[in-house]
Amino acid sequence: MRLIPRETKFFDMFLEIATNVVEGAQALNDLLHSYDYEQMPAAVQKIKEIESRGDEMTHRILIKLNQTFITPFDREDIHLLASSLDDVLDFVYSASDRLYTYKIKEPSASAKVLTTIILKQAQELKKAVGLLSKDGQLLEHCVEVNRLENEADQVSREAIGRLFDGGYDPITLIKLKELLEILEEASDKAEDVANVLETVVLKSA
Repeated sequence: MRLIPRETKFFDMFLEIATNVVEGAQALNDLLHSYDYEQMPAAVQKIKEIESRGDEMTHRILIKLNQTFITPFDREDIHLLASSLDDVLDFVYSASDRLYTYKIKEPSASAKVLTTIILKQAQELKKAVGLLSKDGQLLEHCVEVNRLENEADQVSREAIGRLFDGGYDPITLIKLKELLEILEEASDKAEDVANVLETVVLKSA
């Protein structure tokens, strides 16, 4: 019997953050797959609002961490999980912002593939986070996130290679290449979250 109970509110707070990450990834995916440059300002603003909400959620969980004596798992892992989830959303927003700032009229098909992969990763992370408090089999979701990151890495490499063979003017090439790199970084950050979750599980095993 635990005389001083652990604070379990963290699990709900993490699920809230993960749900917000899915919402941001979904908005970016929708933006790329129903691309309308004229509607770009509103779409980017929506993603910015989701990202800002994520910042607030992360801030709340860090405040909660400083106020809590007994945490459900290691304090450093709580901090790392919160910041890692926030990083995914930061790069999701960065990708949307580049589309607008660089006036990219037509993103590559590979950029659309990458946003779909990022959305799938976010959905898997949400499932994994939802199992944190239930001793569920969350590792299988982490494995899938890692597999998807490998897929994103291959898509990005091949797409960047095609850019240099596609007859683009130098400025357009730079813009499209940077967009692909930011999307790949978002996928990398999702893998970082999965790695933190794996660490939490292994420590509690």
